[in-house]
Amino acid sequence: MTDVVIWHDVECGGYDADLPLWRELAEAADGPVLELGCGTGRVALDLAARGHDVAALDSDPALVRALDVRARERGLRVRTAVADARSFDVDRQPALIVMPMQVVQLMGGADGRSALLHRTRDHLPRGGVLAAALADPFEGVPAEDAGPPVPDVREHDGWVYSSTPVAVRSEPGATTIERLRQAVSPEGELDESMSAVTLDALEAEELEQQAAGWAFRPLPRRHVPPSGDYVGSVVVVLEAV
Repeated sequence: MTDVVIWHDVECGGYDADLPLWRELAEAADGPVLELGCGTGRVALDLAARGHDVAALDSDPALVRALDVRARERGLRVRTAVADARSFDVDRQPALIVMPMQVVQLMGGADGRSALLHRTRDHLPRGGVLAAALADPFEGVPAEDAGPPVPDVREHDGWVYSSTPVAVRSEPGATTIERLRQAVSPEGELDESMSAVTLDALEAEELEQQAAGWAFRPLPRRHVPPSGDYVGSVVVVLEAV
């Protein structure tokens, strides 16, 4: 298992508060489901296990390979591709496209989101749905008052991995989250590194307004409540018209 897969599992793999919503949307969809930014398959594998026709893509080949391995181990079929959400092309037309865990905030600003909306609208039939989760890392708390969440921890092959958000910085048009990653070997040796991810500052209304220019209309928003370890999210639901 590569480092990128391990750290993705540590920081994202334990999250399940949003799964009931994706299951509900998939049940309501009249056709295949496509996940953009699938990672190692947290959502795609869950939906496939419930009998849905699922395709999934991510820009990181290592994450897609891990998803493929896990699908085979579980006897599930998930069609996968290595592709960027802003420029992807898939053969089969989905009825539902999902973007969990703030993937839509990783597009690099308005131009990147326009490219994403263009590609998704090209792939969806009229009446098809795009659902994208948004989150504010401050959860409505001023940056200077926001305390870091508890660390994410996972054990693998005798190693203990933990990832702790140590800084959340509000910047013009974006928020950067810095994490301290620590890996403790079975012999007790410690390895430390820093990582950072930058999320576009994006409100649900802004995404809905931008999507209108690509022939989407907003449906009622959905919400994923916060948990003890994760902030909540608002899910923008857009219908292709």
